[in-house]
Amino acid sequence: MANKYYLAVDIGASSGRHILGWLEKGKIRLEEIYRFENKLVKQSGHLCWDLEHLFHEVTAGMKKCGELGRVPVSVGIDTWGVDFVLLDEGGNVLGPTVAYRDGRTKGMDEEVYKLIPEEKLYARNGIQKQLFNSVYQLMAIKRDTPQLLEKARSFLMVPEYLNFLLTGQRANEYTNATTSQLVNAQTQDWDWELMDILGLPRKLFGKLNMPKTVVGPLTDKMAETIGYQTEVVLPATHDTGSAVMAVPTMSEDSIYLSSGTWSLMGIERLIPDCTEQSRKHNFTNEGGYHCRYRYLKNIMGMWMMQSLRREFKHAYSFEELYQLAHIGRYFTSVVDVNDASFLAPDSMIKAVQDYCEKTGQEKPETECELLYCIYKSLAKCYAQTVAEIEEVTGKQYDTIHVVGGGCQDRFLNKLLAQATGKAVFAGPVEATAIGNLLAQMLKDKVFSDLPEARAAVAKSFDVKQVEI
Repeated sequence: MANKYYLAVDIGASSGRHILGWLEKGKIRLEEIYRFENKLVKQSGHLCWDLEHLFHEVTAGMKKCGELGRVPVSVGIDTWGVDFVLLDEGGNVLGPTVAYRDGRTKGMDEEVYKLIPEEKLYARNGIQKQLFNSVYQLMAIKRDTPQLLEKARSFLMVPEYLNFLLTGQRANEYTNATTSQLVNAQTQDWDWELMDILGLPRKLFGKLNMPKTVVGPLTDKMAETIGYQTEVVLPATHDTGSAVMAVPTMSEDSIYLSSGTWSLMGIERLIPDCTEQSRKHNFTNEGGYHCRYRYLKNIMGMWMMQSLRREFKHAYSFEELYQLAHIGRYFTSVVDVNDASFLAPDSMIKAVQDYCEKTGQEKPETECELLYCIYKSLAKCYAQTVAEIEEVTGKQYDTIHVVGGGCQDRFLNKLLAQATGKAVFAGPVEATAIGNLLAQMLKDKVFSDLPEARAAVAKSFDVKQVEI
């Protein structure tokens, strides 16, 4: 019997890939079909996404599946959160697609809090304050280019816009919508009253759909371009939502760490926590699969390491970076990895050095010192987050599951285990793509529920305990 293929298009801040998945002898199999670059571009004085380039790459990878004779029964697209496009009546994009690392939202938090106090805002949506959340981006548009909001008829997150180009259908998805800070945590729907308070037009926001929802078939034109017809299905379109679905044997006693450009560390809950204690600890209640909540904290993550690596004169392999960091373990300075100065600096090296100087610490000079400073700072932040999760929930957790590309970083995993004293398990690497595929397979009734799907992940992929 021929394999039934599903296609995950997983797009991150620096690259995207098309990964085919299928079930064979009870195990999930993966094959990377296509990979492409993604990067920020300067447009009209802002850091923006090149959506025309992204969509070209999405269709190129889909064509590749046809050329290889492996036509997927469905395709799902996931990306990062918060960023969006505004469409007019005719489906045209209004204004540039400004990225979350752009500085246009500076001061927008204060503008929002003039209309609704920060505590009351959190009590409604339980979303961690981050200055790039969609709500602050929309307020920046309202201030700078209000005519765009007047012309707009649809608000679509990046993966939703790519789906629109494939199918002609405008469909909002729940997990990504929660990163906007405009979804009510209790009703799991748009917070219409909040939109009225902020002066944002209700007409932009469509019905919220859960993962597994069918967006539609490809338009006739797209099917002709790509070379076959298939169905577009919503995964958890927020990449972390997909990654958390793929955490193997997720239990009430475990914490997950989705490790990539960003580190997302938290637990899975069935009830949100929008209390003042939770807000003060800066935890977020993002939407998860089947009405679950991803109770987590956003941490700057491997972005800092990636930025350092780009600045180093020598193109070190990851193994060489681990060795250099190990050599620098005598260095004691640490930085707050979530400080705004590390979000989009011209030079990460200078940003780290300036932070250490500003805080009265020794300044890292060598590559070894810079690397160990970041590694140690990340591990410290992870350990602090674990302690805060235990404080807020009033319970102890014995296990941390690290998934995503960052789970391959043996040096950081070891520091994490040492800093937290927990059992740390690493894998699978392709968690986001796997979670994307799981949603499609669950829609197709390959698995009866998420626990069964997660058990298949544990059986299919190499998950190892980290040795201290």
